[in-house]
Amino acid sequence: MSLYCGIACRRKSFWYFRLLSTYVAKTRYLFELKEDDDACKKAQQTGAFYLFHSLAPLLQKSGHQYQAPRHSLLELERLLAKFGQDTQRIEDSVLIGCSDQHEAWFALDLGLTSSSSQNAAIQKPEMETELKGSFTELTKALFQLNTKDASLLTMAQALLRWHDAHQFCSRSGQPTKKNMAGSKRVCPSNKIIYYPQMAPVVITLVSDGTRCLLARQSSFPKGMYSALAGFCDIGESLEEAVRREVAEEVGLEVERLQYSASQHWPFPNSSLMIACHATVKPGQTEIQVNLKELEAAGWFSHDEVATALRKKSPYTQQQDGTFWLPPKLAIAHQLIKEWVEKPSCSTLPA
Repeated sequence: MSLYCGIACRRKSFWYFRLLSTYVAKTRYLFELKEDDDACKKAQQTGAFYLFHSLAPLLQKSGHQYQAPRHSLLELERLLAKFGQDTQRIEDSVLIGCSDQHEAWFALDLGLTSSSSQNAAIQKPEMETELKGSFTELTKALFQLNTKDASLLTMAQALLRWHDAHQFCSRSGQPTKKNMAGSKRVCPSNKIIYYPQMAPVVITLVSDGTRCLLARQSSFPKGMYSALAGFCDIGESLEEAVRREVAEEVGLEVERLQYSASQHWPFPNSSLMIACHATVKPGQTEIQVNLKELEAAGWFSHDEVATALRKKSPYTQQQDGTFWLPPKLAIAHQLIKEWVEKPSCSTLPA
C-alpha cells in the first residue's frame, strides 16, 4: 500500500510540475535578468524593444485598433545610428517581461534623457516618419489595444516615468544609477537602493441591497459614471481606507465589505487599484455628495446598470441623456459587471 501511495504521489507531483513548469521557468528567468546585469545585456541580443517618446508609446493604427510594433536590437542600433545617437542609449531601456520561450521584452524612451546620458532627445516627427507609426498618448489609446499590449505598455510607461523622476538620490543629491533591467536604482555614494513603487488605491462599488452607487468626477468624460475611488492614507488598512473614502465622498457608513480583485493603473503616477464590494447600513442610504471630491453621485438600479454595460460605443455622444461606464479593460468595469451578474455581491458576509 505504501509503495502504491509513493508512486501515486510521484505521479501527482510530476503532472503538477508539468502544469507549472512554463510559468515557474519564465518567472525565474525574469528574476535572473533583474539580478544579473550581464544576463540581462545578453538577453537584449535576442530580445524585442517597444519604443516610447516622452512616455508616449509608438503605435500603428489597424482599423479601429492600435498595435504596438516591436524592434530587434539590430533594428534599434541601426535606427539610433541613423539619427546620430550612441548605441549606449539602449542601456536606458527597462525590462518589462518575456515570452514563454524566454524572448525578453524591453521598453526604451527616445524622448527622455537620463542624468548620465550624453544624447539629446530625438525629435518625434522624424522618428514617426522613419518608423511608420505615431507616438500616441497612452490615455487616448489604452482601450483600443489588445490585452497583452495594454498590459506591457502600461507597465513600461510606469517604469520609464519612475526612472525619469528618480535620477537623483533624495539623501545625497547625487545621480543614481539604474541596473540593466531597470528593476532598481542605486546611489553610488551611499549605496541606498531605490525600487519602483505603486500607490495603493481602493476602488469600491457600494450597494444598498438592490441598487449600486455610482459617481463621477469633473475630470471624467461626459456622461461617464464609475465606482468610488481614493488613495490609501499612511497607516490605514484597506478596510479603513474603504470606509473612510465612502464616508468622505458620499456621507455613507459601510457595514460590510469584500475584496474582489486588483489591477495596476498607470495614470497619473502608477497606482495599484484594489477593488472591493461594500454594503451600507440599512435605512442609511441618503447621499451627501462632497463637491470637493465629486461632481455627482447617485443610486442606480440593476436594470439601469445592466443596460449601461451593454452599450457598445460609450465614447459616442449619448443623445438619450443616459450614462455610460468605464471600458472593459478598467477594473471598475469588472467590478460593476460582477455586481450585475452576481446580485449576491450586494449581500456580502461580514
